[in-house]
Amino acid sequence: MSEGNSLVNFGDLSKPATVLIEKVSNAVGVLYEPRRIKKKAEAEAEAEKIKALASIELSDIQQRAIDRMVQQEGRKQENIEAITAQAVSSLAEDADVQNLEEDWVAHFFKNCDTVSDTEMQSLWSRLLSGEASKPGTFSKRTVDFVASMDKKDAEIFTKFCQFSWFLGDVMPIIIDPDNNIYKNEGINFSVLKHLDAIGLISFESTSGYRRMGFGKHTQIFYFGRPTVIEFPKNSDNELNIGKVLLTRAGQELAPICGAQRNEKFYEYVIEQWFNSRLITHTPLLNK
Repeated sequence: MSEGNSLVNFGDLSKPATVLIEKVSNAVGVLYEPRRIKKKAEAEAEAEKIKALASIELSDIQQRAIDRMVQQEGRKQENIEAITAQAVSSLAEDADVQNLEEDWVAHFFKNCDTVSDTEMQSLWSRLLSGEASKPGTFSKRTVDFVASMDKKDAEIFTKFCQFSWFLGDVMPIIIDPDNNIYKNEGINFSVLKHLDAIGLISFESTSGYRRMGFGKHTQIFYFGRPTVIEFPKNSDNELNIGKVLLTRAGQELAPICGAQRNEKFYEYVIEQWFNSRLITHTPLLNK
């Protein structure tokens, strides 16, 4: 990549962003060098290349192999810089980047340095910035899982996550997979079976799942909107949460998948709870 074309530049970056670039550089190779150092390195490399080529004769197939390797590594470098640049731009000032493990970073880029699709790069960048902000958020196993996903899987999971609430963890509420509230968004029985098969959810199509042990009141959130549920008893209450649970990989990926709230679904769930003789109200949000 020629001088001035690097996607990541150390100028005017916050401390967390600078630390992240240093971590990436240490793990997978330098993303950016000052012009003086870079030009010196280029001159030295060119001299060494001339010496090496003078001592050997390459066949046509060997030359093509070298050309292919250079092209592949160039594309990998572009992908690494694009993902890093997006991650850097979303870091908060209080991100705990100093504790980000370089082994994790190396493993991360080993899995995504061939990803050139912009939408998938966006997912990978959110994964990197999330781990940089709070190290330990994403396991290496989840990184491996994302590497096995194709773009279609990611799009389906994003659509699925619009049906998730938050109660201590991410909690999808799929009450009736045949209801149009889900089917109109492309989530149906076969899609749920597919998400189960690839390891993002656990789908129980018959009995479903319940959460137990609630007191008289509990607060649950839908995309940041709090809703208070009032149960009929003072203790030992249960809540029907439908047919689906998220796996560990699903739990880790749901907050970064890019899902958007669905107002019709919110109203649908409130109606279901009302019909189950639960009382709900939405507290006023502080402005």
